[in-house]
Amino acid sequence: MKHSAYILICCVLLLSLLTGRAGRKVYWVAPDDNDLVVLLEQEGLRMCRAASQAEAFEKAPKGAAVMLLGQRYTLSEADMETIQQKGLHLYADFATLPGQDAPTKTIGVERVVVTEQMAGLAPMDLLSINRSEYLDVQADHPLLVIARVAGFNTAVFGLENTPSSPLVYKPSERVFIATSVLSNFYKIRFMPEKNWKLFWEAMMSDLTGKEVRFSTWPTKVKPAYGEHDVLPQDARRQAVAKGVEWFFNGHFLVHPSWKQDWLDKYMGDGLNPVGPELPDTMPDGDGSLGILEGHCSAILADGRQTYRYWMRDDVQGESAMAFALAAHLLGNEQYSKISANLLDFSFREFRDGPRNDPSSPTYGLLGWAATHKYVYYGDDNARSILGTIMAATLSESDRWNTKIREAIDANFLTTGKNGFRTDRLEERDIQRNGLEWYQQREIINPHPHFESWLWACYLWLHAKTGEQKYYDLAERGIRLTMEAYPDNWGWTNGIQQERARMVLPLAWLYRVAPTDEHMQWLQTMTDEIARNQETCGAIREELGDPSKGYFGTQKSNAEYGVSEAPLIFQNGDPIADMLYTSNFAVFGLNEAAAATGDEKIGRMADALAEFLVRIQARSDSYLNIDGAWYRAFNYGNWDYWASNADAGWGNLGTLTGWTQSWIVSTLALMEMKTSFWSLTTN
Repeated sequence: MKHSAYILICCVLLLSLLTGRAGRKVYWVAPDDNDLVVLLEQEGLRMCRAASQAEAFEKAPKGAAVMLLGQRYTLSEADMETIQQKGLHLYADFATLPGQDAPTKTIGVERVVVTEQMAGLAPMDLLSINRSEYLDVQADHPLLVIARVAGFNTAVFGLENTPSSPLVYKPSERVFIATSVLSNFYKIRFMPEKNWKLFWEAMMSDLTGKEVRFSTWPTKVKPAYGEHDVLPQDARRQAVAKGVEWFFNGHFLVHPSWKQDWLDKYMGDGLNPVGPELPDTMPDGDGSLGILEGHCSAILADGRQTYRYWMRDDVQGESAMAFALAAHLLGNEQYSKISANLLDFSFREFRDGPRNDPSSPTYGLLGWAATHKYVYYGDDNARSILGTIMAATLSESDRWNTKIREAIDANFLTTGKNGFRTDRLEERDIQRNGLEWYQQREIINPHPHFESWLWACYLWLHAKTGEQKYYDLAERGIRLTMEAYPDNWGWTNGIQQERARMVLPLAWLYRVAPTDEHMQWLQTMTDEIARNQETCGAIREELGDPSKGYFGTQKSNAEYGVSEAPLIFQNGDPIADMLYTSNFAVFGLNEAAAATGDEKIGRMADALAEFLVRIQARSDSYLNIDGAWYRAFNYGNWDYWASNADAGWGNLGTLTGWTQSWIVSTLALMEMKTSFWSLTTN
């Protein structure tokens, strides 16, 4: 009998803990639908709502907890006396103490740094509250601070040489003051969600006097599938459909009704073409006025992301390819029309002026952007050309054939003896120097990001025309680049992206000249990528020799967010890059598998494609994100957290061209069990 009574008492105590009746009573004040309150109620924690700050302090019994959430609060001397007399525990969002001078600021590139050990969080761990407002106050011994710091998961250089401002601090033993609204973590999309979950578990445990662990955590943007979810049989086809629909979700196709007020207004001179996202009610264009770039990485204080209102030629050709392949796979005639319109726009807008004058040495080149038509990146020309080839092929029209040939020849005629052009040429220099000057250059530039995809274009044209000069120049550049690997390779944001870019020309070189040497070069590169491919299919980012990198990791906190930058801080960080590496790798690997029949390469391509299907973004709250691929994915935590040091194109950037188009196009090719080369053979 005593034993049964003991068991009954234990069960009652356990039930009390589970239903929130144990621990301190919590009185809260907040606007409706406060994220933390909603979560706590869903988790079964019973709390008492107060209509105002004054009512909360009045009704709270001795030893209770009070939470002031979701808006700005000012604590008076009387409030502090009540807290002291009743022995209350307090957490207050966006709050000031009596007599405290607290100017309001907005976060830019700064992040949140943990400064005191909390359950699951260690000093120098990093979080983000995006572009939130905060009160710039002084406080001793803060728990969290706001500061510009370098690093991936931790502030690697500490806080000694960078200004910081408290985000959460304790003016007394039982009082927690936040200088920003931290309880709306869901609406404002705080990251990484794993760390914010740990923070709020620690905070609620302290306030309630009992251990609090959340069984769920809300998110507005999430991957389409978990790492171990069983994928539906048509998952790849669904990803293509969602991926091409994203162009409409974001209204990235320019429409005449909003062109002047949005594109023209925010593009400006192209140096900072950033503006708010287009409203959901905006109409979509048909491609005849082009397509925008995509999202910036910055998330604003309302959870929305800014757009890049810039017109670039590479994006037009790449997007035309994605629409054309989606039309072919899904049977959507509207997509075909958009694809054709984008090609017409590309050649009309970016081949004007000297680029359309047969007597000009820049005849046939494609200008970089609407604001910088005088700039010619070989890589950007190559991607636009390849996209145009595919879109033109599937259109079953020959009206762009001459322009495709002229674009390839224009780049060929500005390539040096060894097959290299360097990263960037400009109109005034080409006009001054003349074509022969460029053709006689002896430069060697083993930097695949800038050079290698033009070689793919030359090899493709060689296969169509039989003209040896295209093969010779491409093979020369490829040979010198492979001989320079790895010690003398240049790299842009990481060495992994250079390997990824090299696979395509190597695959097509083997297509036209299937020698043992060419196969060995291709295997060398695919083996290097395989070495960095995780079991989930992701390709881990990797940095090369710092002396050879354009944009390496930051050497101080002050360098964070100043220029282009990798997503990782050091090798081993569990990050995949969809802007520079995975997008081009999956395309190249599919071409290599088709060219060689190598089963290992085929498995690599399939694994990477499955990974990309899994991490495609899904959102019911932000339609212009639904179906996108963000630049970064953290396969360690299965979320979108990474270093956001890259100015403009950080971890949460999207791009209609580079990222979205190549992933959509490759998944479509793989779903059709074919390759770019095979579809464009004739």
